[in-house]
Amino acid sequence: MTLPPLDIIPARVAALSDYEMLARERMTEEVWAYFAGGAGDEWTLRENVAAFSRLPLQSRALRDLSSGHTRTTLFGSELAAPILLAPVAFQRLAHPDGELATVLAAGALETGLVVSTQASVTLEEIAQCATAPLWFQLYVQPDRAFTAQLVKRAEQAGYRAIVVTVDAPVNGVRNREQRAGFALPPGVEAINLKGMQGLPPPQPGALLFGTPLADSAAVWRDLEWLRDQTRLPIVLKGIVDPEDARRAVVAGIDGIIVSNHGGRALDGVPAAIDLLPAVCQTVGDSIPVLMDGGVRRGIDVLRALALGAKAVLLGRPYVFALATAGALGVAHALRILRAEFELAMALTGCTEVSAIDSSVLATRR
Repeated sequence: MTLPPLDIIPARVAALSDYEMLARERMTEEVWAYFAGGAGDEWTLRENVAAFSRLPLQSRALRDLSSGHTRTTLFGSELAAPILLAPVAFQRLAHPDGELATVLAAGALETGLVVSTQASVTLEEIAQCATAPLWFQLYVQPDRAFTAQLVKRAEQAGYRAIVVTVDAPVNGVRNREQRAGFALPPGVEAINLKGMQGLPPPQPGALLFGTPLADSAAVWRDLEWLRDQTRLPIVLKGIVDPEDARRAVVAGIDGIIVSNHGGRALDGVPAAIDLLPAVCQTVGDSIPVLMDGGVRRGIDVLRALALGAKAVLLGRPYVFALATAGALGVAHALRILRAEFELAMALTGCTEVSAIDSSVLATRR
């Protein structure tokens, strides 16, 4: 039997990791496998977190901190800190309010939220509750006409960017989910995809090549088509190869998110933070580069910015906070991360985000 969400955050919750046990007590085995698990043997899932610990920091003393702040601007939107909430599907699995609780917390902390194509609440309902910037994460669907409608809906609802996930044309081999027998329960669905003429999902272990699913997977020329569908900035999420990053710049893409899909797509891919420097070096200052995967502390945010990222996206930790205490939990988790990030900036001598560079790392890259 699972426990109900909390109305008060326990005093013992001091770090994002403290939410994991509390969330586990409030999720079924199947739902826990969905949110906490990764692909295959989950090596990439573990590496995403472990790789940050291989980046020691260089502290600085006697710096003037009187004018310090963490504010930053992305695609014309000002954020309280270079932190956004990553797209996570089916959030009503974690809490009855789902994405509506998350967007409320995001607004309270002036934090951008990237809303999943597979959200369990409509794009419009989420937008009506938003007081901070919203971006829409897009899976290009086999039904391109329906995909265009999704983009138009997001644009009309006030979303400020389209984030195209490019690293998961199909789901990874998620053995933990298979073993737990995960399936969506009644009342939770990808509500924004209702009415789409789609393809049946592949069965675990089914072959891919030569199937309609493989034949309809998005390719580079689909980005040209997408550009014709919207005036919003287009950001590619899931770029990890420098050549793909170069091609994105040539294609006129507005931004990149270095991501291995949280270790949920292809197991064996290096940690996102280890892939970040090469992509940033290739892109230079031409477009902003963000990253997600493994962020658990404010010092991780600092490390990512030191290696060239303009911002990071937080994933699993805020879902665990959502499961624990709804909007209150998500807001508290963001507050913890922000406070840790500010402290890390202060102790490495940085008083604004633009001042963070490789000099904050004890081992320069």
